[in-house]
Amino acid sequence: MEKRFFTMIVVAALAVSLGIGIVSRQAREPILRELLKQQTALLKGQIRIQSELGKKQVGSVAYSGDVSRIKQLEDRVSLLESQLKGIQNFFKQYQAAAGGPQGGPPPEDFDTVHKIDLAHSYIQGNTNAPVTIVEFMDFECPFCSRFHQPLKEVLAAYPNDVRIILKNFPLSFHQNARPAAKAALAAGVQGKYYEMADRLLDNQKSLSDAKYLEIAKEIGLDVEKFSKDLKEKDAQWEDIIQKDMKLGTEVGVRGTPTFYINGKKASGRDFNYYKSEVDKILAGK
Repeated sequence: MEKRFFTMIVVAALAVSLGIGIVSRQAREPILRELLKQQTALLKGQIRIQSELGKKQVGSVAYSGDVSRIKQLEDRVSLLESQLKGIQNFFKQYQAAAGGPQGGPPPEDFDTVHKIDLAHSYIQGNTNAPVTIVEFMDFECPFCSRFHQPLKEVLAAYPNDVRIILKNFPLSFHQNARPAAKAALAAGVQGKYYEMADRLLDNQKSLSDAKYLEIAKEIGLDVEKFSKDLKEKDAQWEDIIQKDMKLGTEVGVRGTPTFYINGKKASGRDFNYYKSEVDKILAGK
């Protein structure tokens, strides 16, 4: 009976983990991610409780013949399985309502040339460059930090032919993403948007009001003016962020980071991919 109990716990845990992994890849929208996060915590908590209960009681249960206790534990495992199915069914219904193939998300569109308004956005590189790479990003997103370096490399390799534009797409579950975006915009008033942006991405785990001031000083900003602009122009920064997010939704941004090369959604994120695409454009292909 002891072996049976722990087998049940392991099977339930694996089932929950597998189910969560499957649906989390499909939960693109922030609200759904947050729901999944809450449900995940609930399920993991119940598994932990069962495991602790089993360690304390399963020995005596197994050898004392306490069938009712085993039945109670079995019922709890069944509850876990039922909740897992509920989550899976929820996402199936959502995907079906969204009109995706077989209830899944629609395929990515890498062919459409989107009109991406660059108004109010800071440009890095040659302002008249023939190749424009736009990134919709979140300053607290670890993938945004990871894939920012290839952008800097392609800009260094094509200083006259490529320009970079960052657009804000802060995700709701990243509490520091929006304040960090505003800090970068405030630094832009003094001509150092990208210096601030680079440092913010390098310090994702310590983003805070104090860190913004610290970075402002390090990159040579007038810290007093920066602090004043950050606070007094908050409505202006919020308006810019909202416009970027609206634009991102219109052009098919599903998560961060998402890149566009001359209006087309990029299918790669490394330097070799960018080099290949830039060379094609410069060659007129």
